[in-house]
Amino acid sequence: MINFMKYKWIYFLISSAVIVPGLISLFVFGLKPSIDFTGGSRWELGFEKDVKVEELGKIINEEEVEVSSIVTTGAKRYLIKMKFIEEKQRVALKERIEKNFGKVEELRFETIGPVLGRELLVKTVTALVLAALLILAYIAWQFKNWSFGISATLATIHDSLVILGSFSLLGRFFGFEVDVLFVTALLTILSFSVHDTIVVYDRIRESLKRFPGTPFETLVNKAISETLVRSLNNSLTVIFMLISLVVLGGDTIRQFAIALLIGTVSGTYSSIFTAAPILAVWKNRLKK
Repeated sequence: MINFMKYKWIYFLISSAVIVPGLISLFVFGLKPSIDFTGGSRWELGFEKDVKVEELGKIINEEEVEVSSIVTTGAKRYLIKMKFIEEKQRVALKERIEKNFGKVEELRFETIGPVLGRELLVKTVTALVLAALLILAYIAWQFKNWSFGISATLATIHDSLVILGSFSLLGRFFGFEVDVLFVTALLTILSFSVHDTIVVYDRIRESLKRFPGTPFETLVNKAISETLVRSLNNSLTVIFMLISLVVLGGDTIRQFAIALLIGTVSGTYSSIFTAAPILAVWKNRLKK
């Protein structure tokens, strides 16, 4: 049996090396919100021929319209996210685009007001906080011990910080935006991470009953040894699928797939090398 807990401080150091740059980026640059949170217009257009995104963006900017992003949604179809524009601006902008690229078909045009955007942001933060509290309460109740619940919650916070920090850096250097799909990915990863953590904790609980008096770190090592291969196999099947989505899925879901991929890798790591060591350190402190 490998003594995993011998290197627990190295695991914490690795986590810090990933989280700290992201936290600095969050405080300095923040996240780049999409129009889902700030308000704006979505305009989907169909063209008779393929056009370059850079050229389309240049034409729109010349009309003094601030563009958030332009992504392809299919063959010769483009989704433009921009600041709020009025009907006159939309008509003039369409004429300008048709002058440069030929006939254009309007597939969709919708506007999200800033009030709705702020309301959605408040609901998002509330959902994340509520999810963390419910996870804490549920695990504490199931394991009849608050140390299990708090340790699992700290591991989920670890995963949240990894994703948020990563997207802050990606937003700064590659223009990644935070939208409703990102929130969906974040909540999905929280549940995925907790699922693996519960498996490890359940083995620890079983060993506590079967081997009373055994040092707690020995039981943690035993639990990790018994669940490590299973966790890796499960996670790799998800990771391979997400890599395929990132490469082949198209622009509309690429950022969503990247968020899930980062979260899956972080969740797999934290379930084994963050949640279990935190619990071990907690128990050692209580014993002393």
